Amino acid sequence: MDCEIENDDMHYEGACIRPPSEAFSILLQVTLGCSHNKCTFCGAYKEKRFAIKDERIILSDILFASRYMKRQDRVFLMDGDALIIPQKRLMWILDRIREHLPWVKRVGAYANHKSIKMKSPDELAELKANGLGILYLGVESGDDEVLKKVKKGTTAENLIRMGRKVRDAGIKLSVTVLLGIAGREGSMQHARATGEVLSAMDPNYVGALTVMFRHNTELYTDYCNGRFELLSEKEILPELREMLAHTNLSRGQFFSNHASNYLPIRARLPRGKQEALDLIDAAIRGDVGLRPEWMRGL
Repeated sequence: MDCEIENDDMHYEGACIRPPSEAFSILLQVTLGCSHNKCTFCGAYKEKRFAIKDERIILSDILFASRYMKRQDRVFLMDGDALIIPQKRLMWILDRIREHLPWVKRVGAYANHKSIKMKSPDELAELKANGLGILYLGVESGDDEVLKKVKKGTTAENLIRMGRKVRDAGIKLSVTVLLGIAGREGSMQHARATGEVLSAMDPNYVGALTVMFRHNTELYTDYCNGRFELLSEKEILPELREMLAHTNLSRGQFFSNHASNYLPIRARLPRGKQEALDLIDAAIRGDVGLRPEWMRGL
């Protein structure tokens, strides 16, 4: 019998970050921080040293959820990269979720190129069979020069391979990309290259966010020192259009409904692509209102 730590609440440490689509999920913090934690635009985990949490604490939180969270049928594993957990231990977590939260229909987690690479196809299939239904992968850009500048630690080609690896295992893939991350000069190249990577990867979901600064990031320092140009709302729209125009999914959804974006769109590709492009064109002409600056946020 596993020995748990008694508690009257979840053991959350620091800021808890999850995808917008996991807003109503049971948030189970199984790691602290991010295993990469070098991206110049991200300050979410700068104050946390990466670690895998103790099994007794994880079990205690699962048992707490079993008592008080019976109306929530999804679990999201935090923090930044739960897939990096060694297979045997990650399977133990999924087993405990199935044992104590039998009503849960799907488990999700963040992943990065390194954690996906470390899992064999058979291991990913095993995780899928044990409840892991979706992985969230930050691609940010399909332009290798941009990926290098933001210290993503990978290439577009590698991101495509890792994305396809997840899809081949039958796990749903949700990808995030960043509008404005290439600055003004590289905007259109970034947009086209990102659309091409998304097309080759063919994820189930694409979420486009717009760059906003956190003061504890290298990107913000670059901006303050004149090394990075932030795009205006009028410059972001053509980049969004170019990216979507070059994105061809067999059956997926393209969103820009995150709070950071000026123009919320929801397009089911391929059939809804032209309607979304028409909406962007209308916004570029000024016929559609944009989200005001004071309403934007991370």
